Amino acid sequence: MRTRHGLPTRISGFSPVMVAITMAKNHLDDNSSPSLEADDRNAAPVGYHDTDVFGREEDHQIQYKTLSWPLVAVLMIAEIVSNGMLSLPSSLAVVGLVPGLVLIIFLGMFALFTSWLLIQFKLRHPEVHNMGDAGYILAGPIGREVLAFGTIVFAVFATGGQLLAGQIALGVLSSNKLCLMLYTGIFAIPTLLFAMPRTLDRLGWLSVVSVFFILISEMRRPNDAMKAAYTLQISATTFYCLFAAITYIYLGPDVASPSFTSLPLKWSKAAYAIAIPNFLMAGSLYSHTAAKLLFIRFFRKSRHLHEHTVIGWGVWVYLIVLMNAAAFVLAIGVPIFNYLIGIAASLFASWYTYGIAGAFWLYDSWVDKGRFEAWKRMWFMCGVSWLTLVAGAFICVAGMYVTVKQVVDAYASGEVSEPFSCS
Repeated sequence: MRTRHGLPTRISGFSPVMVAITMAKNHLDDNSSPSLEADDRNAAPVGYHDTDVFGREEDHQIQYKTLSWPLVAVLMIAEIVSNGMLSLPSSLAVVGLVPGLVLIIFLGMFALFTSWLLIQFKLRHPEVHNMGDAGYILAGPIGREVLAFGTIVFAVFATGGQLLAGQIALGVLSSNKLCLMLYTGIFAIPTLLFAMPRTLDRLGWLSVVSVFFILISEMRRPNDAMKAAYTLQISATTFYCLFAAITYIYLGPDVASPSFTSLPLKWSKAAYAIAIPNFLMAGSLYSHTAAKLLFIRFFRKSRHLHEHTVIGWGVWVYLIVLMNAAAFVLAIGVPIFNYLIGIAASLFASWYTYGIAGAFWLYDSWVDKGRFEAWKRMWFMCGVSWLTLVAGAFICVAGMYVTVKQVVDAYASGEVSEPFSCS
């Protein structure tokens, strides 16, 4: 399962991604939009704080724009370096060590570039808080509803995935002495509680142990967002490559997924104990994201957004409980839920991570720079942007095919258990 900016990578000063970003910056400098001129005092584009979803917050009771770029980087790392990485060693067993590492690095380099495109789009459109808002700019009300729906569905499914990871971890630590549903319920309680704060800075303390637009929307200095993206790619990919390679080399080609289950029992318990805070953080962040999208939709430009009102807090608590309850019921009640997470990732995360970023650049250049003439003049960025759309479509279709085939095979082999089963 992969999220937002997928498999990150170590960045080289002469990498193709750096060349692409450099050329893209040169293209953007040509007739660049005045909205991207820097406001040094606020470290944001001129007029950004007058048009973004939270506005100017100096006198508000609840202030959202409090995140520093290091904390944003840590939150993003906590989101993507989670239970999904446990399948990497088994993937290397299929494609081979060297090809697998090359693929991880390539996808991460690609993700860095699409991160840059997303950040540029956000800075040009401060009113964008989530993918639904971005979809409205691209395709009107239909685009808004489709992308908002996809964000919520994926976030809820991802929360359920973290609950299942917590279930496995608690089961291993206690030698499976309880019903698996109880482990899921036990893990769901702190996940719900830690998702409860209305501002993301209150989640930051968990990550010392996604979502992209939402995180940038709550930054004090939005112009620093790319620093967080670089930190994410370098740190997370280094960890991914080391974890996948070392685990594969020491456990061999028969390594299971999740890979911790291939370890001797005492080491498996130690590994899961260390991983639990990360599962908890990721689950809380995903459910917070799903709730925040709807909360902003309900109360944008309302006093309930920035004041401690009964209605505001009542709706917020209800949304957090609803998202976590939905994730819990799906996790324990749908026998093929693990596969559904893969389907949701193929349908939505492939586009959010790769494909749609190209559409954002194509839209801005079409509207702001002169339509076809702009595309012809900025041929390099135009070509790369179309390639991101093709890549998103390929990952979507290929991922759907593989996951649906796995579902069919699972039913054929009798691996699918009964709903609400303890086993």
